[in-house]
Amino acid sequence: MVSYLSVLLYGVGGIVVAGMALLVAFQEKLVYVPVLPGLTKSYPINPARLRLMYEDVWLRSHDGVRLHAWFIKFFPDCQGPNNSRLQCNVFMLSYRGYGASDGYPSQRGITMDAQAALEHLSQRTDIDTSRVVVFGRSLGGAVGAVLMKNNPDKVAALILENTFTSILDMAGVLLPFLKWFIGGSSSKGPRILNCLVRSPWSTIDIIGEITQPILFLSGLQDEMVPPFHMQMLYAKAAARNRRCIFVEFPTGMHMDTWLAGGDHYWKTIQLFLEQNVPETKEIRLSHNDNGFRGGKMNHWHQDLKPVGLSDD
Repeated sequence: MVSYLSVLLYGVGGIVVAGMALLVAFQEKLVYVPVLPGLTKSYPINPARLRLMYEDVWLRSHDGVRLHAWFIKFFPDCQGPNNSRLQCNVFMLSYRGYGASDGYPSQRGITMDAQAALEHLSQRTDIDTSRVVVFGRSLGGAVGAVLMKNNPDKVAALILENTFTSILDMAGVLLPFLKWFIGGSSSKGPRILNCLVRSPWSTIDIIGEITQPILFLSGLQDEMVPPFHMQMLYAKAAARNRRCIFVEFPTGMHMDTWLAGGDHYWKTIQLFLEQNVPETKEIRLSHNDNGFRGGKMNHWHQDLKPVGLSDD
């Protein structure tokens, strides 16, 4: 009996030690994926190749790291198969370490990057800064939730797609043998490894504090983030915020929900924007009479890896 107990204790201890080593050594590589396997860091596609007018934007994060973004003005061609369109500007930020941006990704650094990007948009004179909407897919949703919480007066609405509850919960998904030792606030285990996680991105603890409209887009075939994560985020948000909408796409996977959702996907976003961030009468008259487009929706698209217009 004693020998079996010793073996069990040694086995558990070995799992904990191995888990600690993996978390310390490789957690950034598990959380941040600036380059998809088999691809180079330089983007083979830019908005010009899709016949879109755009501006290369260079800005500095608060700690001096140089960041790159695309600002796609008067965005008319974001469309589904049946030509439903989102009439909006698009600002696409590459976090530090992603795309042409300098530095190395971390939760603290990326939070500063998002804040710097929002401040850049707030200072522009060619857009309606009262109609900024943050779109975040996967990690971008976690970043967007933090940005929304910190800037309730600068962001009009939030769209989340296939976002996780927290990296602590995702650790148990990516490394199942650690599930008992690491997890978020809903975990039933001892969570003794939580202190080693440098980028917890606990969206579940933030989402309930957001009062602006939130649209949740969930691909039910998501092979990376279990769909129940999105359901938990929605439940937490909707308990305090009545302006939350949850939409499921039965065939959507982590990276292709926008494609699998087809026309329904684009119409869902279009309706959400029309209902929650409508154009004013004055802006519509300016469009008709003077060709003025400064009042267009400013759709900030921040993804895990913002390549092109709809991809992670």
